[in-house]
Amino acid sequence: MTAGAASLLFLAVVALLLMAYWAVSVSAHRARLDHLDVRVHVNGIRGKSSVTRLVAGVLREGGFVTVAKTTGSAARVIERRGTETPIARRGAATINEQIDVVAEHVGPGVEALVIECMAVRPLYQQYSQEYMVRSDVTVITNVREDHQEEMGETLEQIADSLSLTIPRNGVVITAEDRPHLRDRLRARAEERGSRLVYADPGGIDDEDMRGFDYLQFKENVAIGLAVARLLGIDRRVALRGMWKSVPDVGVVRLRWYDVLGKRILWIPMFAANDRESVVLTFDTLRAHFPPGAPVIGILNNRRDRGRRAELFAQMVPTDLSAHLDHVITFGAYEEQVGRTIVELGYPADRVHFLGDTVQPSLDRILSTIAGLVDGPEGVLVGMVNIHTEQAELLIEHFEHLRGAEHRSELDESRDPRRMPGGTRRLRRAGAHVAGRPGGRDSGRHAGGGVHRKEPPASA
Repeated sequence: MTAGAASLLFLAVVALLLMAYWAVSVSAHRARLDHLDVRVHVNGIRGKSSVTRLVAGVLREGGFVTVAKTTGSAARVIERRGTETPIARRGAATINEQIDVVAEHVGPGVEALVIECMAVRPLYQQYSQEYMVRSDVTVITNVREDHQEEMGETLEQIADSLSLTIPRNGVVITAEDRPHLRDRLRARAEERGSRLVYADPGGIDDEDMRGFDYLQFKENVAIGLAVARLLGIDRRVALRGMWKSVPDVGVVRLRWYDVLGKRILWIPMFAANDRESVVLTFDTLRAHFPPGAPVIGILNNRRDRGRRAELFAQMVPTDLSAHLDHVITFGAYEEQVGRTIVELGYPADRVHFLGDTVQPSLDRILSTIAGLVDGPEGVLVGMVNIHTEQAELLIEHFEHLRGAEHRSELDESRDPRRMPGGTRRLRRAGAHVAGRPGGRDSGRHAGGGVHRKEPPASA
């Protein structure tokens, strides 16, 4: 045999081995998914991480042994007891991460999977649904203008891209409130033999929202209740599960701090970065602003997010001028952003540069904020992106001020008060068995599985 022929034979053998390994991996992945009673794939533009957590809370409190996975501001796996594990990545995030999560966390005893869609490009969204998740229920939270480079320039095109994660012969749930976009989603669902369920936020009252200790939206809660109705979970149980769920690290929480003698309400709204979500959030927050207190908005612009910088520069004078008394710029694009804001009619003396062109210290940032508050109280709102040098200085400062009050989301997830009742009972039972002579952990029974006389209805 010649050297060339031997090389070709070696390559052919390697290729066959790789194909065999891939076939075995795909078969094992599908078997894990098929074992589940419920698979929920959460897609949309805004609120995916929050909805993933809320839906997992509904299922867990409703008696399903549930694993969830969020991408969000910080990727997490939420285990069957509600405790969270960060996802460690060696490089850039890829959608293959979904397969790894299923392989590691979906085993015997797990009955439901709620997983946030990682894909943006239409082809990857379709692949994610049809091969990685194969959901019975898909949630499309809403249709907003974002990721236009990958998903299309118009809302209709974005809706079509999101529709690629609609299951075949399943259910799609959405809180999208514009009838023409909802009808478009319904048409795409019917093409796949699925039906659309509208999660109407009009059915959520203020009392339903009082159990949240952070800013939550009725649209998200409506989706959680729609999933509950689909699976026969009592409304009160579903709400209790959502109240217990730990919020995403990027959630908007309202806290007061002292800044050089001024009482400042700090609102880190960095995760909302499209026009509609920001305007909606400001409209919701307005009731929390102290009367007469000046509102200062921070535009935190990353170098690799130039389109967002331009969007927010236009939004300040056109959509937010009634809300913002002053604007501070962090990060990149300060001169361009400032010029756009002023050219569109926002007063130049209310725009303050504290980003890369200035490289300010923390003391200068704090003194500028305090100086813009002419009374005893003010409101400070962070927007656009999370990570810039100046924003991280400010965030770290506020977290330090919280001191002993500060609890990470991982700590909160381990709080027994947030665990479902069934989990607490199983923990006690497991401890009792382990304390007997010869007792041991019996796997699923002591590890968080919930057992019912009859299994819940499948989606």
